[in-house]
Amino acid sequence: MQPLARAALTWLLRLLGLAATVLVAAFAMFAALNLSPGDPASRLAGPRASERTIAAIRRELGLDQPLSTRFWDWLTGLFHGDLGTSLTYRQSVSSLLGPRVADTLLLVGYAGVLIVVLGVGLGVWSALSRRTGTVVTALTGVGLAVPAFVAASALVALLAVKVHWFPALGAGGPSLADRLYHLTLPAVTLAIAWAAYLAQITRAAVREEAGREHVETARSRALPAGRILRRHILRNAMIPISTAVGLTVGGLIAADVVVEQAFGLNGLGAALVAAVAQKDTPVVQAVGLLMVVVFIVVNAATDLLQAALDPRIRAVSSR
Repeated sequence: MQPLARAALTWLLRLLGLAATVLVAAFAMFAALNLSPGDPASRLAGPRASERTIAAIRRELGLDQPLSTRFWDWLTGLFHGDLGTSLTYRQSVSSLLGPRVADTLLLVGYAGVLIVVLGVGLGVWSALSRRTGTVVTALTGVGLAVPAFVAASALVALLAVKVHWFPALGAGGPSLADRLYHLTLPAVTLAIAWAAYLAQITRAAVREEAGREHVETARSRALPAGRILRRHILRNAMIPISTAVGLTVGGLIAADVVVEQAFGLNGLGAALVAAVAQKDTPVVQAVGLLMVVVFIVVNAATDLLQAALDPRIRAVSSR
């Protein structure tokens, strides 16, 4: 088989594997939600409703159908853009979640930029500077230990209440500048622990590459320090760093739930918390599926980036 055809077949099999992963995760999530204790029909009917009324609501919602039938109906609806109907608000899930996606994506993107800039910057700085390495290591250790809700409370008390530099609640107005201004404290809260984690990974990777033989050879040839850093250290260190970045983006999706609650943001995280409390399973299923898809796509993008950075990975992938 030609190398190009072999590579195409490899990536086709990977895509099929990703689709199978999404399908299995979607079924597991759907089954867990629909088999969990509590009856949505009873909650919608009210405490004084008769069994006949509850049964009628169950038929209307399709809850009287077998689990496999309900999952198939939900899955086929996804291919037509139908995420179902919210049990609480009695409107389509897509129209309910649509306006919230922008706020969540903007927050996660803002936090992601902060994490990459601060994490990689501090990690490289501490790896190359012996004087500041201990200080940065101590700061990143503290950052990893502080829970998100504690960081949110501290930032609000200091920067919003005491010095009035940033607002404490809300996502801001229609302009991008105002929204970024309102999302600064939530983004910093979201970034603290993950930036500390990325800084430690970067520091370890850079220090390991800086001590390799080819780097010492480059130094002995009196090559410029900047060139050695870019071509011989950072290029090889980017492989573990890119893996850490992929894990970070996946973790941001989960941590976003806590931060949105703390800062009163009306994003997907807040919608998920409210839907779980109200047992609004169509909304929970839609948000959960979105999180799964984002996590899998980010991991696939990380694999592609690593293959681009390391020819050895490309060679193994094409076999």
